[in-house]
Amino acid sequence: MFGIDDEEEDLGGLYEDGHWVWDENKKQLEFRSDVAVPEDDFAPTTPAIFGPIEFKDDIDLMEQDIKDLVLYTAPSSILTPTVVNIMHLSTTDRFIRALIFYFQYYLQIADEMAKRVLELETKVRTNKSYEVELELRDNLEDLRLLVAKEYCTMVLGGADYKKFHHMGPNKKMRSLSKKDALIFESILRICMQITWLALGRQSFNQIELETNRMFKSQIFNMTEHKLKTNYIAKMSSYERFVLLGHCVNEKQKLNMLSPLMNETLCHRPIDFRMLGLGTIKIPTLTFRLRYIDERLSMDERLFEKNGISLGILGMPRSRFDTMLREIKMTTTSSTSSASMRGKSVSRTSRVSMKKSTMIELKLYGDIDLPSKNYDREWFPNEFPMETIKPTRCNPVQRLRWMARAARLAGKHFSVVRRYRNIRLNMV
Repeated sequence: MFGIDDEEEDLGGLYEDGHWVWDENKKQLEFRSDVAVPEDDFAPTTPAIFGPIEFKDDIDLMEQDIKDLVLYTAPSSILTPTVVNIMHLSTTDRFIRALIFYFQYYLQIADEMAKRVLELETKVRTNKSYEVELELRDNLEDLRLLVAKEYCTMVLGGADYKKFHHMGPNKKMRSLSKKDALIFESILRICMQITWLALGRQSFNQIELETNRMFKSQIFNMTEHKLKTNYIAKMSSYERFVLLGHCVNEKQKLNMLSPLMNETLCHRPIDFRMLGLGTIKIPTLTFRLRYIDERLSMDERLFEKNGISLGILGMPRSRFDTMLREIKMTTTSSTSSASMRGKSVSRTSRVSMKKSTMIELKLYGDIDLPSKNYDREWFPNEFPMETIKPTRCNPVQRLRWMARAARLAGKHFSVVRRYRNIRLNMV
């Protein structure tokens, strides 16, 4: 769903800004780019990465998927070749799916808990209330664990992320911690934007606050420091119990782990098969694990056919405009009009009646996680080792974004060099 033909001039072809040479070893023509990108392609972008990032909100493309839309509207300062490559890895795709899955459920449960707290004004809590909230908390912790396992793969340089590790594939180089931080900051902000679009452009502040809390802890939550919502203090004890979980490790600043990392060290019953979903072939999955695995790794083109809801993923493109905003659809109830047959009703009454029966269609359904079923009968003699073949992105798609990123980087660095030369001449 990569409708890029209308912007071919802007993105550039696959073989622009370069030349062809004959490779004697391969006995074939090779294309060599003339756009030189400095080794540390993140160095001049520090203020832009850690400062406010504004994504554009209008484009002319006829058709886009979510990732393409976010990359196209992202500031050129963060759209580097490294970021483009990372955004087209299967590990990153699973990470994004896990984020969307988590936040769809998180926002759903946050609304549910707000209603439950209001109901306490007229109802009495029972043991059943605690059991329900305990299950909701456990579900959220499981989904945070899904995000954590993909994030750990990226941090440790595992799987296809190996060559992007800041200490090199073999982890023997000098640590480029600054560059590593800049890369992750860029990736995280892009993924937040993708998640927001996937969830119908709803609750951006909630998504941003919770993402920063999960990955950086509440002490280093930049969004909270900026907005000063004090949202955690405003939560009731029941909301904190469910939404934050019990894996929050309160330590001094220097020794504090992020809540996301705490999920991997939390002392609670965890089905070890969850850690292999999307990557390892597991011979037996419970209904709950299969439900999670489908949303993590199934081709989104099969979502509608299989009745799977994960934000707007897999929905017909005709339901959205070029910026992936929903084209509002309404329906009217025929019951009231049928009951009025044979009766004399004024035109004004009929119009008001029709308006009152307009029902706005919901964009996507709720997540209904199956209850846990500890399958104690299946316990292998050894852990499964066979991996699932990773999904590959469209190579033409990736190369087009690489061409654009390289050209933008070339323009950016030429401006920086020109600015430095002017300063030197002034001195």
